[in-house]
Amino acid sequence: MYDLPPVGLGTMGLDGPTGADAVATALDLGYRHLDTAQIYDNESVVGDGLAASSVPREDVLLATKVWADSLSPATTLRESVEASLDRLGVDAVDLLYVHRPIETYDPEVTLPVLDEFVDDGRVGAVGVSNFTVEELDEVRELLDSPLGAHQTEYHPLFQRPKLVEHAREGGYPLVAYSPLAGGRVFDVPELTDVAEKHDTTEAAVSIAWLAGLDVVVTIPKASSRAHLEANLAAAELELDDEDVAAIEAIDREEELFPE
Repeated sequence: MYDLPPVGLGTMGLDGPTGADAVATALDLGYRHLDTAQIYDNESVVGDGLAASSVPREDVLLATKVWADSLSPATTLRESVEASLDRLGVDAVDLLYVHRPIETYDPEVTLPVLDEFVDDGRVGAVGVSNFTVEELDEVRELLDSPLGAHQTEYHPLFQRPKLVEHAREGGYPLVAYSPLAGGRVFDVPELTDVAEKHDTTEAAVSIAWLAGLDVVVTIPKASSRAHLEANLAAAELELDDEDVAAIEAIDREEELFPE
């Protein structure tokens, strides 16, 4: 299993020189996991931020995702991955995800090609994103290399315990995106109660709750230095059993990014 840090940097929406500055600042503050995707249209921005930082490339876990229109045929997928590496300005990425199992996704074509990139050293591990338990089982059957990670929307308003259990049993990390539910966590009374108890914010509570799950890490997006620092520090917040029970009992479900 990849030993992912409890909090990484989600980069959707980071753009231009300010986006690159945010990436460089995050690395300087201690972030060591950067997550981007072809569909974010900012791989070059993330690459610029990585290049501008004094943190050595080998100390950073860099992840990107292949969008659904480029997952087959094999020649298209190979060209797509190579283009991502060029935009990022690197020889290899540590994690390469199938972004969604839709459109051109063909597991019997897509997964063997991604295995080729693992074999030649240009990809550290293959990950998948937004998969169901059944789709994850198929991946593990067809993929020669160990599954590197599964990334999914996960926050107090969209809880995925079955996916956590599958990750735990499968020995791979679950990467939770949108941990703040697009800002909705600030309007959840249960989170406010826990936050007031610990003299912190609802955002910190949500990140701490996710980071406290044994196979889960999270990748909140932030651009300002203050928010970058706060999100990183949130992993140090210790929630007690009562806090966790209150969060897990939230009777509200809001998925931000359905298929």
